[in-house]
Amino acid sequence: MNKKRNNIIPYNPKLKEYARQLRNNSTLSEVLLWQKIKGKALGVEFHRQVPINEFIVDFYCHEIQLAIEIDGSSHDTKYDYDCRRQGILETKGVIFIRFDNHTVKKEMFSVLQALKHKVAELKNTNHNQQL
Repeated sequence: MNKKRNNIIPYNPKLKEYARQLRNNSTLSEVLLWQKIKGKALGVEFHRQVPINEFIVDFYCHEIQLAIEIDGSSHDTKYDYDCRRQGILETKGVIFIRFDNHTVKKEMFSVLQALKHKVAELKNTNHNQQL
């Protein structure tokens, strides 16, 4: 069986400390979701607050290049920024799935079902077999 190499996207090293601060000051929604997806609970390994390029994503799996974003009220005023940021990272091969705070807190079962489906879909494609 061929083991796929993780596609590591370079990042700005200056973001490393900020990412650490974000991990230490997680929102309730981030903590709740992390409890459900850590330790390869979905069959792949996610990391929290991951620097990619010039940005930081809430959760990221290198193996399938999936970013999970949890949008709180601060994102209401940052729609254009979020779209531009997501577009830039998508050109690097990152795939996004987004949930809002309320959904993570109140509909965790649905969130996990959506994540399981997305992970299975990405694992079953040739997404990571880029030249």
